[in-house]
Amino acid sequence: MSEGIAEAAGAPGWRRATGVAGVAIGVLATGAAAGVAIERMTVGRGMRKKARLALDSAGPYGGLRGTPGKAYADDGTELYYEADDLDPDPTPARRRRLFGRRTPAPVTVVFSHGYCLNQDSWHFQRAALRGVVRTVHWDQRSHGRSARAERGEPVTIDQLGRDLKAVIDAAAPEGPIVLVGHSMGGMTVMALADQYPELIRERVVGVVLVGTSSGRLGEVNFGLPVAGVNAVRRVLPGVLKALGQRAELVEKGRRATADLFAGVIKRYSFATRDVDPAVARFAERMIESTPIDVVAEYYPAFSDHDKTEALAHFVGLPVLVLAGVEDLVTPSEHSEAIADLLPEAELVLVPDAGHLVMLEHPEVVTDRLADLLTRAGAVPAGTTVGGYGSSSTAQPG
Repeated sequence: MSEGIAEAAGAPGWRRATGVAGVAIGVLATGAAAGVAIERMTVGRGMRKKARLALDSAGPYGGLRGTPGKAYADDGTELYYEADDLDPDPTPARRRRLFGRRTPAPVTVVFSHGYCLNQDSWHFQRAALRGVVRTVHWDQRSHGRSARAERGEPVTIDQLGRDLKAVIDAAAPEGPIVLVGHSMGGMTVMALADQYPELIRERVVGVVLVGTSSGRLGEVNFGLPVAGVNAVRRVLPGVLKALGQRAELVEKGRRATADLFAGVIKRYSFATRDVDPAVARFAERMIESTPIDVVAEYYPAFSDHDKTEALAHFVGLPVLVLAGVEDLVTPSEHSEAIADLLPEAELVLVPDAGHLVMLEHPEVVTDRLADLLTRAGAVPAGTTVGGYGSSSTAQPG
């Protein structure tokens, strides 16, 4: 198969093919697969471009920043993180509203984002927790502001677990920790537990796993018919390798098909019909900023991922397992399987929610996260978090 792809790379139709393939890889950026049917858009292309520019300039999402820091992975890759510290001198009214007469425990909440996203994907939860508890948000290697790993080298989930350990050593070297991971970020948390069980035993006081999986991702059908899924699984590894070697050309194709790309992202990220266009565009910007060759370098890691046994290290801890019922990327059945192995965990399945549930239904995710932090002793009982907003354009009745 790889020889056929190499021959195709020199054929006259390669440019056109890579343009189409760029869209397919864009689908993969949200964990989906090629062959998705998109409804025909009726608004003019120029109008859509102006709308995207307006949303980019006015959208409030992804603008939260904290104290920057750098950690270094065991292979030398520079990892970027930001810390949001507790409010150093809150007003008496704010202190009473948040904590009564008590002060929060010295806990650090570490957030790990998913594939082809970055730390800003936790925008709503970050906004809600600011000043309430210390948080650390980091960009996985080759994502966001973190450095590129060595080009062409496949990434493993185990490597991501070691990366998370490096971030914890740099940003939270002591004190209790709550680990929060979405999708690939949840797998990163599992890999950390697999390789550093003593860290989990000695310092971790709570775990939140959002829209993730402990394994068997090769069985996910992404909402496609069986024949389509089988075809994609046969050809995709070779296609990805070829496209990763011609990243610049593929990126041009992806830009040229931006409207189709946006439709695909919305289908595989959200289930709500009335999701705020600014939130949808925010997700699109994060995903489209991930280079095609990075998508290719990460893809093999998911079929190899199996951290089912690592879940045993979370037994006895407060654990929240949350997923969107209509998630086509990491179906909610995978979260149910995790919860089955952690019978004391709280399982929350969010109706009318897709893969980016923390952006689509931020109020649900933030409320359950706040409850987990209370159970973990990170914030006192009765603490109020707020300001997480909504991703829906619907007005309250």
